Amino acid sequence: MEESQARKLIVEVGKLLYERSYVVSSDGNVSIRLDENCVLATPTMTCKGRMTEDCVAITDMDGKALNDKKASSELAMHLLIYKMRPDIKAVCHAHPPHGTAFAVAGLAIDAPILSEVILTLGCVPLTGYGTPSTNELTDAMKPFVEHHNALLMANHGAVAYGTDLWQAFDRLETLEHTAKIAILSRALGGANDLPKDAISKLINIREKAGYLTEKARCQACGYLDDAGISCDANGHSENGKISLSREELIELLAQAANVG
Repeated sequence: MEESQARKLIVEVGKLLYERSYVVSSDGNVSIRLDENCVLATPTMTCKGRMTEDCVAITDMDGKALNDKKASSELAMHLLIYKMRPDIKAVCHAHPPHGTAFAVAGLAIDAPILSEVILTLGCVPLTGYGTPSTNELTDAMKPFVEHHNALLMANHGAVAYGTDLWQAFDRLETLEHTAKIAILSRALGGANDLPKDAISKLINIREKAGYLTEKARCQACGYLDDAGISCDANGHSENGKISLSREELIELLAQAANVG
């Protein structure tokens, strides 16, 4: 991809994030890895809905500036993902309301309730809390980046990544849509998990199609990973329950709808 195309795409996706209320004010950040040592990223303290192409910052893979723009203070999480995942070319970090509600509540998005999500996204684990813009945040992410394509960060937000920026955005959008459906289903009395044999079939389909590799098989084994470690030790929900009444959930959803 040419630099001019990457700049245009970053601005386009930044506006989508803002218009869909996945970010507000100067929240969130987006980047594209242009080559082995060049990253284009959204600038610090800039609203994603009001960016222009000449705002975009350029750095090397160590975060050293290659132009006169200052990159997001959270660029380190992007660089970590690029270094751990050579297949990844773009990263989206945002605070989508429903997904972030899971992160604030201390819950992963790991219940196998939607076939499309199992096929294209897989489990979204919850990392431990780390102060933004510090090594605490990237250290908390490290155990999960290799085997997942989206993460929730405790009391912070979400990050998704892909082979191009549209795939990263789509994964973030899928995360948010899934979180919203999960919250709505709980307000209606609870969601029904897909049968284990159905999950196995879906995982076989996604691996044959190349959507995800066998490293992302959390949902195939009753919330145990391949090493037999309980998923709650690996960023997954211990019991997946929210201690709110149905009426409280409905009220929260009504408030969220009014804000949106």
